[in-house]
Formats: sequence, structure tokens, C-alpha cells
Amino acid sequence: MERVSSSAGSEDYGHLKHFEIDMSEKNKKRVLITGAGSYIGESFAAYAGVHYPANFTVDTVDMQDPGWRRRDFSSYDAVFHVAGIAHADIGKVEEGTKKKYYAVNTDLAVETAKKARAEGVRQFVFMSSIIIYGDSAPYGKRKRITQDTVPSPANFYGDSKWQADQGVRKLADDKFTVTVLRPPMIYGKGSKGNYPALAKMAKKLPVFPDVKNERSMLYIENLCEFLCQVMLRNAGGVYWPQNAEYSRTSELVRMIGEAGGHKIYVSRVFTWAVWLASHIPGKISSLANKAFGNMSYDPLMSTYDFPYQVIDLKESIKRTEGET
Repeated sequence: MERVSSSAGSEDYGHLKHFEIDMSEKNKKRVLITGAGSYIGESFAAYAGVHYPANFTVDTVDMQDPGWRRRDFSSYDAVFHVAGIAHADIGKVEEGTKKKYYAVNTDLAVETAKKARAEGVRQFVFMSSIIIYGDSAPYGKRKRITQDTVPSPANFYGDSKWQADQGVRKLADDKFTVTVLRPPMIYGKGSKGNYPALAKMAKKLPVFPDVKNERSMLYIENLCEFLCQVMLRNAGGVYWPQNAEYSRTSELVRMIGEAGGHKIYVSRVFTWAVWLASHIPGKISSLANKAFGNMSYDPLMSTYDFPYQVIDLKESIKRTEGET
């Protein structure tokens, strides 16, 4: 039996059908987030609390405290592993730093999954990344990832995620479901990484180059809805969630500026500057290709038997840039 959600704040999600779950506390799905202070983890806990209060109970454990190994996982139905090191500056990195990435992103993830399985947890959800497929295609080149695309990390950060991706999936069996997400860039209010840097430019620059590029992105609320759906279903395997629409850097900048009350003119007059920057060796070309390059998932990879793309691109920008 299915029902239409009547959770607080469901006016934006009233069209979604959710599972009928016993309302008693003991029948809620208990989820343990491994990684305190995580943007994704905290967003998921908040989202589930508002939209699925009858379905989930969420706890968090700090993985920086060695005491996590003594934590009893047996009372949880799912472990959502978000602990990791991201946003690596791969320019000049010492070997010791690289080892730390593998220790946290790879070894810790596999160790946590093994503990979850040994203690009877039914589902392990792991946040991998689109970064396992390498860098964006440079300006003017296309990169469309399909289910047949073989991961090929371009640096130690991507490889540390790829090694974990493979490691946790090897632990799956008929009693232990492993769910791996390989999302593109995640953004939303309070997010870190590339989006805030882009937003900062959008609120200050008077003009911006109109470059035709294509990038997959994932708004945080769409991710959280996706997580709720796979956890309710105990669905395992590899997933590639993304927004329903691709993002174009110039259009994204225009929408960000508009949301912040700043008028920014997008013009093809300056595309020559992007072309020139993309051909200057070193950091300049790297930044140009990162901003205006192409990297997207085939939309068929991101279509499943449940809805999760609940917020469109324009509305997601308004929510990200809004005051509340």
C-alpha cells in the first residue's frame, strides 16, 4: 500500500508517493551517519526529519574519535557513510598527504562497511563521486558518461574514492545491501567547493562569457530525496543521481546573479578570452576548463523507478541563494 506524504513542508513534494510505514517508533528505519559535521549528512538528517518523520530515526557518530570502533552498529538498519576528505588541491601535494586521503577515503570506508556487515546492519550507503571518471573534458570538447564508461581517476583524490567504491561493493551479499552513489557536483545553501566560488563571481562581475557547455549537477534536496527512497527500498547497486536538467555555466551564473538581485550580462563577445585561457598551460587552463569544460551523465543512467528530482534548476538556485 502506498500513500501520499503528509509530512511537514510537503507542499513541494505532495505529488510523490512514499511507502506506507508503521507509525510506531520501533518500526522506523534506524540510520547511522558515520561522519559528524558533514554537509551531506546533516542535510539528510534535517530533510528526513521534515519530510519523513514517521519513517526514519537518524543518529550520527564522529569518525575522528577512535571510540567509533566501540560503537554498537547492530541496532541500525542502515549505515550512511559520509566521512571523507574532499576538494583536494592536487597541484603540489606531499606523499604524506596523499596517504592520508587513502587512509580516510578508502581504508576507513571499507573498515566501516566491514563493521556494519559483521554487526548485522542490512544496508550500507556510500558516497562515491563523479570524480572517479577523471577530469572534465576541456573547453570545446564533450564528455558524456554512460553506464559503459570505465572509471579512470585523474589524480589521487579520485583514485582514493574509486578504491573505496570497489572495496565496499565487494562486501555485498544477500544479507548485506551495498548502495553506492556517484553524484556530480552537489550544491545547496551552505555547500562548499566550486559552487560558492562561482556564486561569488556571479554577484560581482558585470559581464560573463556565454559559453555552450554541459554539466551534470545535483541539488542537495534532490540528493536527500534520493537517499530516502533507496533507504526505504533497501535498494542496492550503483546509482548516478543528478538534476533533471543539465547546467550551463553562463546560464547558472545569470540565475545566481538574478537570485541575488545583481544584473549580469552574458555575452558571446568574450568567448575568445575563454578559448585563450584554456590554451595557456598550467593553472590558468585548468581553471578555465574546470569552469567551462564539459562533464555530464547520460540521463538514462539517472532514471529510476521512483521520483527524486523534486526541485528544478531555477528553483534550486533561488533556494540556495535565498535568505531563509
